[in-house]
Amino acid sequence: MKRSSRSHHAPKPATSRAHGWFFTFEGPEGSGKTTQIRKLSEYLTERGHTVLITREPGGTPCGDAIRSLFLQTPGGHLEAETEMFLMLAQRTEHWRKVIKPARDAGNIVLCDRYIDSSLAYQGYGRGLGADRILSIHQEFLGDCLPDLTIVFSIDPRDGLKRAQAGGKTRLDRMESEQIGFHHRVHAGYLELSHRFPERFAVVDASGQIDATYAQILAVVEAMHPELLT
Repeated sequence: MKRSSRSHHAPKPATSRAHGWFFTFEGPEGSGKTTQIRKLSEYLTERGHTVLITREPGGTPCGDAIRSLFLQTPGGHLEAETEMFLMLAQRTEHWRKVIKPARDAGNIVLCDRYIDSSLAYQGYGRGLGADRILSIHQEFLGDCLPDLTIVFSIDPRDGLKRAQAGGKTRLDRMESEQIGFHHRVHAGYLELSHRFPERFAVVDASGQIDATYAQILAVVEAMHPELLT
């Protein structure tokens, strides 16, 4: 588990969580987030918490429709700004109709990708700028940041091999990008973890499932020990 120590006066995560928590899981393609989210959900449920698992793109009927458009666009190309605004559109539906109500009701929300995917993929990968994208999100969604973001760090080449080994017969539009794009995304996630250490933690996702899971539990225990008592 790696925690960063350098801050750049990042905005604080949402503070209106008197009775709930919002955790997000980020990383390159094939980093194993889905498996780990399920394991953590089972662990927290066993301790009496109500847990909602959701994902982006998606999480609502509108979001699922945008997901299909985003990942399977005929011809394969979207402008970087189009990608960013599609993600903002589905995230607005997701945040207001699913995530925030569940969190405010006292539940734990575990989300597979969220705002930091836009910062990494469109901000760093496409070159739009993470600060620019974050500012646009905050203008429309306000104080929408997660309480904890766990980044799964893995070499992008290894992650893409995992994605293919998992039974996929065809890579989606983002997975099919050139390897240089995926390296920029991965580097972007690591940069974000240094900029916003109060809500970020990085785990090594290159090893076995149980080893990664042990790191995740250590992160949650360190940053939100109240959930494990």
